[in-house]
Amino acid sequence: MGQIRSICVYCGSRTGENPLYVHTANELGRQMAANDIRLIYGGGSIGLMGTVAKSVLANGGQVTGIIPEFLSTREIMLDDVSELIVTTDMHERKRTMFERAEAFVALPGGVGTLEEVVEMMTWAQLGQHKKPVLLANVAGFWNPLIDLLAHMRSESFIGEPYMVSYLVVDHVEDIVPRLAEAVKDTAQAALDIAADAEAIKRL
Repeated sequence: MGQIRSICVYCGSRTGENPLYVHTANELGRQMAANDIRLIYGGGSIGLMGTVAKSVLANGGQVTGIIPEFLSTREIMLDDVSELIVTTDMHERKRTMFERAEAFVALPGGVGTLEEVVEMMTWAQLGQHKKPVLLANVAGFWNPLIDLLAHMRSESFIGEPYMVSYLVVDHVEDIVPRLAEAVKDTAQAALDIAADAEAIKRL
C-alpha cells in the first residue's frame, strides 16, 4: 500500500435511512486510524460527519475539524478533535480542507456533500490539482451522480482535454487501499515528469 497521510471525508450532517451508511462511516474511521491517516473533515459532531470523526478518535487516530463560525452551533462542533480550525466563511473552510488533504472521499450526504465533491472534480478537471477523488458508493448511493456524469459525457459536455477523473468503490474496505494506490501513482508520475524535464535540460 502506498503512503497516504491525510484524507478529507465529505459526508452528511445526518445519518440517512440505511444503517449501512453509519457502519461505513465507523469502519472508515477505524481503518484510517489503523493506517495512521489523519481525517480532515467539516468539524461537526452529528450525522455521518460526527460518526467518522468519533470513530477515528476512538481508535487512536488524529482528526482535524474545519468549520465556519456560523455553523459551529448548527452542526454542533466536535471539541474533542486533535485540531480544530474555525474559519470565517465556507470558502475559507473548503480551501483549508483542500490544502490539508492528500485525497478526498464522499460518503453519502446531501447537497453540501454533493457540492464539495463536485468542486474537487472540477478543480481537477481544470488542472488545479491531481489529488484522487473517490465516491464511496455505499448501497449504490452515488449511482445517480455517476449516471449523470456519463450522460454529460455522452452529450459532449465533458470531453478531452477536460475529462472528469474520479474513483468509485462499493465497499468500505476498498477505500483506503484504493486511495493509497492512487496517491502512490500520482507521486510516481510527478517524479517521472521531473526526471524527464531534468533529462531534457541535459540534452
